[in-house]
Parts: sequence; structure tokens; C-alpha cells
Amino acid sequence: MFHNRAEAYALALPAAVFAAIVFLVPVGLLLSEGLHGPGGWSLSAYVQFFSEPLNQKIFLRTLKLGLMVTATAAVIGYATAYAIVSMPAGTKGRMIGLVVLPMMISPVARTYAWIVILGRTGIVNEALKFVGLTDAPIRFLFTETAVFLGLLQLFLPLMIISLVSALENLPKDAVPAARILGANWLQVFVKIILPLTREGLIVGGTLVFTGSLTAYITPAILGGSKVLMLETLLYQQVTVASNFPAASVIAFLLIAMSFSANILLRRIATARSGK
Repeated sequence: MFHNRAEAYALALPAAVFAAIVFLVPVGLLLSEGLHGPGGWSLSAYVQFFSEPLNQKIFLRTLKLGLMVTATAAVIGYATAYAIVSMPAGTKGRMIGLVVLPMMISPVARTYAWIVILGRTGIVNEALKFVGLTDAPIRFLFTETAVFLGLLQLFLPLMIISLVSALENLPKDAVPAARILGANWLQVFVKIILPLTREGLIVGGTLVFTGSLTAYITPAILGGSKVLMLETLLYQQVTVASNFPAASVIAFLLIAMSFSANILLRRIATARSGK
């Protein structure tokens, strides 16, 4: 135990200085690029960015896919996590291992696997032709659906792990007691499970939403130039156009959206818990 706060702050100071040098300072310099105008400090870069219809479309698409992936991951994650924590200890360990296993594989390999599944000669198209639902291949790749599936598969384990940890701390008799008193499963989830596991939802939702916003490989491979998102647009602005003010605007939007998601999830969870 530390004798006073000064000792604790002194021990934390080296880590704080290191983080400031290697992270905060570069990010601050990058974000400041978007505030430099012809006559000094200006928001002209932001005005110019949002004045282009294509940028507006890309921003809304990124936000929409991030919200859709997070919401879907939460629904699947709660069902999967509840099933896992209800299993015997040995089976629970094996199931958690299966959930964690995909995270040990490179995101590049996991994303390229979707080409095998969704390609013109992939598993889905071949199955549709086999059952007679289509004669010609259907274009699944380079669509928002492909990007959505790729991002969901990439970040779903983070949601499941977060919710498993939260559900393991749920009182064992809470759900059976509510069911005995006549509550249906929807009431049990809204009144008991959700309030008592809100921290897991906040952590998982933040990780999934932030990951969906900032992932580059998956949108680049599965979306290509037809489904641009903010992260792929950021890469183009830096490497192709050398437009650092626009890149600064995109970086600020990604950071602001990530923090906003965390704050929103906390407010929703707090409101649900009645505090």
C-alpha cells in the first residue's frame, strides 16, 4: 500500500510521460493539422470536408455500419455468453477457448476467408446455384453486407468475452427467482440481466464500435473502392492525396465517435439501471 498519493503519482509518472510522448503528442499534432487555415486557426478544413456529398455519405456509412455491428454483436453476445456461463466448468472453458481461438488468427487471413465464402465462385453462390435459387453468381463482395459480416466476425469475440465476465458475476438465483415470480424472458433481461451486466456491455460495446470504426483491412478487402469508409478514406488522403488537413478531420471524427459511443452506452446502461 502507498503511504500517500504523492508516492502513487510518482510511480505513475513515468508511464504517463511515456504515453504522452508516444501517443498524445503525435495525436495532438495530427489533430492540429485540421485547425490550420490560411489566416491562422480555422475550421475551414471541417467545413470543406463536410461540404462534399461523398464525404457525408462515407461518414454516415461508417457510423451506420459501426452501430449495426455493435447492436448485432450485443444481441448475439448476450445469448452466447448466457449459454456459456450456464455450462459446466469444463465445457465452459472449452467454449471460451473456441471463442478466443479466432482472435489468435491474423485479421488478414480471417478477412480473406470471406472471399472464399462470398466470392462469385464461393461457397454461398455455389450453394444457391445448387438449390436452384439463382443461375448467375450474385455479387456479395464489395458491398456493405460483406463489410458488415467481416467486421461482425472480427469483433464479436470481444463482446462475448466481455459479457461472459459480467454474467459470471450475476447472482445465481436472480434469474430463477424472477422466473418463479412470473417474469418473462424479456422482462428478466431488461430488469435484471441488463442492469447487472451493464459494465460488460459498456466495455464490449466500446471495443466493438471502436474496432468497427477504425479497422482498415476488412473494409479495404471486402469493400474495396465501392464501399469506402472513414478509415479507408483516411488512408487515401494520407498516402495518395497527401491531404493532411482532411486526414486530421477524419482522425478527429473517429476519436470523437469512439468517445461518444462510450458515453452513450454508459448513459443508456445507467438509465436502464434506474440510477
